[in-house]
Amino acid sequence: MGRYDRPDRRPAVITGASSGIGAATALAFAEAGYPVALGARRTDRCEELAAQIRERGGEAVVAPLDLVDPGSVVDFAKQVEADLGPIEIVVSNAGLVAPGTVHEVETERFAGELDLNILGAHRLVRAFVPGMVERRRGDLVVVSSDVAVRARPFMSAYAAGKWGLEGMAHAMQMELEGTGVRCSIVRPGPTWSEMGSDWDEAATAEVLEAWVRFGHARHPHFLKPTAIADAIATVVAAPRGVHINLVEVSPEAPVEDR
Repeated sequence: MGRYDRPDRRPAVITGASSGIGAATALAFAEAGYPVALGARRTDRCEELAAQIRERGGEAVVAPLDLVDPGSVVDFAKQVEADLGPIEIVVSNAGLVAPGTVHEVETERFAGELDLNILGAHRLVRAFVPGMVERRRGDLVVVSSDVAVRARPFMSAYAAGKWGLEGMAHAMQMELEGTGVRCSIVRPGPTWSEMGSDWDEAATAEVLEAWVRFGHARHPHFLKPTAIADAIATVVAAPRGVHINLVEVSPEAPVEDR
């Protein structure tokens, strides 16, 4: 039996792997025994993460990935499959959000967010899912956001992108039925990550105040990225015959004193 022929070997691709949910998912997968391919523009950060995984006895490779560049996606897929063999799991996690009012945001910036959040995910699907269908097995996990069902003000392009992303994923769930390939959605609530860390303080304050005003911040707790990573790991570990279609992960409110 060759290196890539073991039935228990499940190489996994994780996009947006340089920080936050992507990095936490890479660590969780490696701990579960999956070889991982880390994709992001910041390959230096991915290399640091890959070194941690290897030190713990795991298998990890890094390749540059820019999801808005079709050529980059094709090259990434070729490289990681050459390194790890046929990919069994794809976690579509990369995303972009910037603050702004709908009627003031330039269309080009709005389109840029949609390009990454929807079209980038579709480029990833095109690169990996046909091979999964041919092999009659595989898992695609789409990392969405609670904005897909509860839009938040001042982040309209992100909300539109996640609504569209979930629409694509729900359609894929039906289209892939009977192929052996499972498409699942993991929908995080507010989570601590680097996303939004480049906003200026005034914009951040305006967004958070609006969240409170419109009932999106009922309590101050945020999730840690590891909580989302654990949910993703649970989804892909489901035995054959079980499809976990949608998981919504929300931060628990602090326990109130009586």
